[in-house]
Amino acid sequence: MSDLVMESGAERSEQGGSAELRKQGRTLEGKAALVTGASRGLGAALARELARRGAKVVLVARGKEELEAVAAGIRASGGEAHALPADVGDKGATYAIAGAAAALVGPVDILVHNASTLGPTPLRLLLDTECEDLERALEVNVVGPFRLTKAIAGAMALRGGGLVLHVSSDAATNAYPGWGAYGVSKAALDHLSRSWAAELEGTGVRFLSVDPGEMNTRMHADAVPDADPATLADPAEVAAKIAALIAGAEAPASGARLEASSLGGAS
Repeated sequence: MSDLVMESGAERSEQGGSAELRKQGRTLEGKAALVTGASRGLGAALARELARRGAKVVLVARGKEELEAVAAGIRASGGEAHALPADVGDKGATYAIAGAAAALVGPVDILVHNASTLGPTPLRLLLDTECEDLERALEVNVVGPFRLTKAIAGAMALRGGGLVLHVSSDAATNAYPGWGAYGVSKAALDHLSRSWAAELEGTGVRFLSVDPGEMNTRMHADAVPDADPATLADPAEVAAKIAALIAGAEAPASGARLEASSLGGAS
């Protein structure tokens, strides 16, 4: 794990006004963010965007090499990022993730639950789904976020503020053949977000659920291999909208479920 890449005082003086340009849009300056599923796709794009806005970011995913490459890219662009290889579906990793994140960037202000598993691909009907496959989808997509929120949200409440964002899916609200295990898990995740919001109302900790829509990601390609990438959203553009939502002064009510397509433009 590397330290924040910073310019020397001399370099700043030579570049003059360009330093001011880099400060623009740093609406999350000094905030500590933890993003799961950050080795690729939307998670990686969100980590980059949050760091661009000034957040100190901890990236979590199972793939060590991909994860470290994303973190290195953020640092090369002048942001602070730390790679933390871990499986959010592993109960034993929960407090290790929370503790390491706090040690690296301080108390977590923004927790993004993006890590997900589709289950076996090609996707299959529920009648053909093994019980263990459904169990794994629930473990990663619902129970893992529950554990990590439980480990972090209490401290947020004591500090009087924080944001927990759950990345959802339209499969949470629409029943698609073959998407049963994933859809069930995302529907449960949405309701988990609402339940947290109801129970922590008045503490300053907010909970949001966001459906990013169909994106040009490896997960989407695994699920729908015949899809035309040209018809899918760019994860970087979706991430910019979600980051703007996170940083916005006028935030939706805690417990809200939003669609990225309905969010305003990013700055």
